[in-house]
Amino acid sequence: MLNGISVIAFDIDGTLYPSWALYLRVVPYFLANLRFFLHYNKVRKQLHHTAPLPDFYEYQGRLLAKELDCTVDEAKEKINRIVYDGLRPYFTKLKPFSGMQDAIRNMKAAGYRIAILSDFPPAQKGNIWGILSECELVLGSEELGALKPSKYPFGVMAQLLKTEPEHILYVGNSKRCDVRGANNAGMKSAFLLPLWRRVLHRPFPEADISFGSYRQLQDIVLQ
Repeated sequence: MLNGISVIAFDIDGTLYPSWALYLRVVPYFLANLRFFLHYNKVRKQLHHTAPLPDFYEYQGRLLAKELDCTVDEAKEKINRIVYDGLRPYFTKLKPFSGMQDAIRNMKAAGYRIAILSDFPPAQKGNIWGILSECELVLGSEELGALKPSKYPFGVMAQLLKTEPEHILYVGNSKRCDVRGANNAGMKSAFLLPLWRRVLHRPFPEADISFGSYRQLQDIVLQ
């Protein structure tokens, strides 16, 4: 196995599909809910710096309630309606990165265990472009109480997989949340390079693996 790695875990948003494709589709929806999203994004930034919470959704609602000057129940209802349920239909029309499904299936066939850890609810993405059945474990960090880059959700994932962190490779597209979060939790990391880094052949030095396509990631893992 790759340097003692037995589990390969994946982020979803921007990692399994291109973020720009979602952004283009949701522009009218975003503009129609502009005030909400401006305040919601502010709240999410704060939550990325928060220690593990006993009730993430309650605290998220309280923060947004202050921003929108409404009740906590009203804030939570807006989050459910506009974010969790409202964005769900857009994912059904998105196409994943080329070669993603085959790469994950081939890694599993080679003996790697496959997992997912995402900040947003994985269920929002349906069958996750056909790879849900390949996954041994699928987790949303919100349900665990803390967003990445907190070490907590990574630690819970390792515990549930009954695997030491150093035997897990975490794949993501965020330097801070995915690469540094995984590394700080004692895991290996693989970074999906943005276009400019691919063009300039600039790997991200903090990641154990830098890759520009799923075919490349597969070749590195299965070499």
